[in-house]
Amino acid sequence: MIVWLYWIVSLTLVTCASAYIVKNYREIGFAALTAFYTVYLCASQILASRIINFDLGFYRFYAPAAVFIYPFIAQAIDMINEVYGRKSTHLAIAIAFVTQVMLVIFIIMVNSLAPAPFFKFEEAWQSIFGLSIRITAASWISFLICSNIDAYVFAKLKERFLERELRLKVDPSLNPYVWLRSAASDAIDLTLDSLIFVTLAFYGVMPVLPLVIGQIVSKNLIGFLDNPWFVLYKKLIKGVNTTKLTLK
Repeated sequence: MIVWLYWIVSLTLVTCASAYIVKNYREIGFAALTAFYTVYLCASQILASRIINFDLGFYRFYAPAAVFIYPFIAQAIDMINEVYGRKSTHLAIAIAFVTQVMLVIFIIMVNSLAPAPFFKFEEAWQSIFGLSIRITAASWISFLICSNIDAYVFAKLKERFLERELRLKVDPSLNPYVWLRSAASDAIDLTLDSLIFVTLAFYGVMPVLPLVIGQIVSKNLIGFLDNPWFVLYKKLIKGVNTTKLTLK
């Protein structure tokens, strides 16, 4: 499918660009990665309004189109954590959260204005950007909980296995500890996000279990596929000190 080509090309480009910036302009790398992270979050908020069909042949389920963006979000957090440490990652999450609040405020502000009489798409606009307080609150709560857990798990796994990782002295693509912290932290993040968000947003309104299953399967499937790009990032920033867990 063409969507996978777009996904692979865009993830490769942003991974290479991130690695180049971090390696050559480390002092602004944190700001650049946080900017990428913020853009992904804003995109996911918009794309989540479209529900798409996943047909695996033997099983069909539905999930928001934003599932294609969630791996970008999880990888951005990992890339920040890898070089700049857990404290800086929590800071990036806080910055990104403020931008999401501002996005909602801007949408509410615009929705409070009367549309022009010749604007023919008001109904479509409101159907996409007419915000539900419950869904918005669920999104914010799940984001804050899951993103910070992701940052914590990633940093702890790195700290726990750093000695063994350095002792191996192999290419990052062959180092199991690099794969471990990326895959484990992302899996926990994406699974918890599905459970918390769907339950808070749709319990008592829609059948929660099918939605939870659809999100967990789709997010983790795509999330697992993005691990080689984190390993590529790790390989491209070779020579950058990633053993220090705090940003000066």
